[in-house]
This record gives sequence, C-alpha cells and structure tokens, in this order.
Amino acid sequence: MIDRRPAALVRCTDAADVMDTVDFIRDHDLELAIRGGGHSGAGLSLVHDGVTIDLSPMRWVRVDPVAKTAQVGGGTLLGDLDHAAHAFGSSGSFLPEDLNGFFAELVVPPGPPFPEEIHGHKMCGVVWCWTGDLERLEETFAPVQEPAPPAFHFTTPMLYPALQTMFDELIPTGLQWYWRGDLFDRITDDSIDVHAKYAEATPTDLSTLHLYPVDGTAHRVNHEDTAWGYRDAVWSGVIAGIDPEPANAETIKRWTVDYWEALHPHSMGAAYVNFIGAGEPQHRVKATYRDHYDRLAAIKHTYAPHNLFHTNQNIAPAR
Repeated sequence: MIDRRPAALVRCTDAADVMDTVDFIRDHDLELAIRGGGHSGAGLSLVHDGVTIDLSPMRWVRVDPVAKTAQVGGGTLLGDLDHAAHAFGSSGSFLPEDLNGFFAELVVPPGPPFPEEIHGHKMCGVVWCWTGDLERLEETFAPVQEPAPPAFHFTTPMLYPALQTMFDELIPTGLQWYWRGDLFDRITDDSIDVHAKYAEATPTDLSTLHLYPVDGTAHRVNHEDTAWGYRDAVWSGVIAGIDPEPANAETIKRWTVDYWEALHPHSMGAAYVNFIGAGEPQHRVKATYRDHYDRLAAIKHTYAPHNLFHTNQNIAPAR
C-alpha cells in the first residue's frame, strides 16, 4: 500500500546509534523518517530517497511494579509490554477499569469461536474485557441480553496477553491498509444511518469500523495538563479498509474515504493523531490539538526550529 523507497535504512541498537544517525542526517540535509516497532497506517515510517531510522532492534521493557510504570525501548511492541507487565500482575496500561468494550462492524471470520451459521455475515459486535470479580460476570453482562439475545455471545476466562493477541492470526503483517478516524462526543441517529449504509457496503472480509470508548482516566485528567485536546470525547472511531490483495487497494481506500466523509459532519472535527492519514490537510492536525496547537508550535520553535522531524502528522515550528 505504501510505495516509498528510502536511500538508506539504519537499524539502531541504542541511543548512541540514534544520535549519530540524526547528526549525520542533519549535517547532510537529508530527509528523515522514524520507524518504531509497530505500525504506521499512513506509511510515515518511510521516506522516499531519504533515511529511515529503524528502532525495531531497541526492543526492551523495564517494569517498576511499585510505581506501576514502565520504560520501553523505541522499537517495543505492545505485546512486549503486555508480557512484561503481566508477570507483575498488571495489564499493559497499569489505570484499568473493570469493564471495557469496543464496538465493531465486521465480516464474521470463518472459524472458531464463531458458529458456522454466521460465517461471512456482515454484523455488529462488541469485544469485551472484564477484569473484575468472576462471580459478578453474569450480573455484569446481563444488559447484553437486552432487548434480545445477541446472535452470538462468547465469554471465557483468559490471560490479558491472550485477549490482546486474539486477532493476530486473522490480521497478519503485510496487508493492504487504509484508514481514517474521528473523535465523537455522541452517537446520533443520523450517524447510525451512515454506519448502517457503509457497514452493508463493506468491501472486503477484513475491512472494519471500530469505536473505542474514551472514558475513565481520560476524563479525569485536566484539559490543560497534557497536549491532548479532547478530554471531552466519548468515542474514538477508526474506519479501516483492509485486504491482502494489492489489486483491491483502491477499492478499500475509496470505501474508507466515502464512509469518513459521510460520518465526519457528526464528529467533533478531529481524530486520534495516529488515524490521520498521509496527504490529509494540515488543518486536521491543528484540529486534533485544539487550543494547545499554538503552544506546541512555540515549543517546537524552541527545540526544533528547522523542523528536522517532520515526516509525521506534523506540528510546524511557530515563526
């Protein structure tokens, strides 16, 4: 999906490697991109004819179980953090609420635990996580049966890292991806009509929409305390066109863009920054930081006036 070819790719093993590489790139006036261990749906880990600093060898986790914090290397995957933190009895996030669930539109995969009669059907679902007392499980999920039982409901005790990796085989690396997102403070009746229309038109078996709840600690932090500008959001949505076939790349992109354009008027006007794709206008980045953007631009001017790190959803230095 991303056709960018760096002139060089530097696999750094420690901070000294990174510092030397950044100095070289700056001194030779080269384009720079950063690749961590995980994904960039927008392809921002690669820069054509420039240098990609690849942090994937820097893959380590140090957990402080007393302070409930962790330090991680720049190439660390979430699974590495889950593995290390779980040994100390914590989830990768350390501040969990007892119940979490994200909403999804999906084509039901053809395999367990889904019953055969719904394989390949376009459906809506919720992926739940309950970390509370198992004796309260039935009481907690009783509302799921209202107003009628779901077509399929499966719960079982499992380790948190197992939950986090449930879909790894279904969605391996190397697929065609195109995504866009938005933040929402409510789900309106009109937006439900949009969801229904485009869910029915889902173009491939892996394409999906997710709505992640924004609540708990996210709402307990003061608006002025961090750079994030949407503590009042209730949902973070992402529309993802996904398929293994390069021939379907334009199809999944068109569905994603059309869906997003129809849904965007019902949003708060901004997105989780990682869901902003390459080529989207700069006002999308500004909207994401809201009234914090000018302050961040001033900080950027102080510490990076030449904007060396700009192959991203960029905050340009104030001038």
